[in-house]
Amino acid sequence: MIVRALVVSATTSARRTLAQPGGVAVTLFFYLAVVAVLSTLWRTAAAANDGLVAGYSAVALTWYVATTEAATVSLDTRLIESTGEDIASGSIAVELLRPASVLAVRVAIEVGRGLPRLGACAAIGVIYSSFVAGPAPGGLALLLAAPSLVLAIACNLVAQHAFAAVSFWVRDARATWFLYQKLVFIVGGMLLPLEVLPDALRQVALVLPFMAMAYAPARLASGHLEPHLLVVQLAWLVGLGALAAVTFARGERRLQVAGG
Repeated sequence: MIVRALVVSATTSARRTLAQPGGVAVTLFFYLAVVAVLSTLWRTAAAANDGLVAGYSAVALTWYVATTEAATVSLDTRLIESTGEDIASGSIAVELLRPASVLAVRVAIEVGRGLPRLGACAAIGVIYSSFVAGPAPGGLALLLAAPSLVLAIACNLVAQHAFAAVSFWVRDARATWFLYQKLVFIVGGMLLPLEVLPDALRQVALVLPFMAMAYAPARLASGHLEPHLLVVQLAWLVGLGALAAVTFARGERRLQVAGG
């Protein structure tokens, strides 16, 4: 019954997104603009370094950028802040009346909202990368990148809710949102491959959950056949889900005790 409610929530959210093509078009325009700029910069860097940057060719870097941006641009970039506002204002208390978990329903809604945008961005990314740089470096690795992208947005959404839960104790989540975004940008591999980072920082980044949100699918799409990345993403999804569930459960109890 609860699973069905979550599926209905995700499906309804996806239909609403598709019913607003203007919003999807804006997302695609922004996505393509960012990919065009970043991929051009990386191809220029590769050309200035004998065709390679940290082991990535110009083609691989283009596919890398197209994938990381698809994994992040398709989601609400201010989700932590907006969720935090709902928590701080007490409006989330109404959702506690539902039989299903507030966290689960909210994540399902965001997954449904993000998947159509992810599919559109991924399609545009494939066309752009193929036209500008050339075919994907590895066919099988690119196939693995598809489920990896879905896992990436799932990890991202669950983690954002875990971060937003701080608003049960601290009213303003803007600082949390700012910190989270910067972590995804750098140690998550959104702006640059982790191999570009200094070795010590790269080793740290590889054991943090943020790599599951951008680096993992991009690494696969850039031609590196490393299926263990999917296992890492699944592990982080479970871990982050447990963290988010615990923080939300404690926050909800605090809200109820406080009379929210």
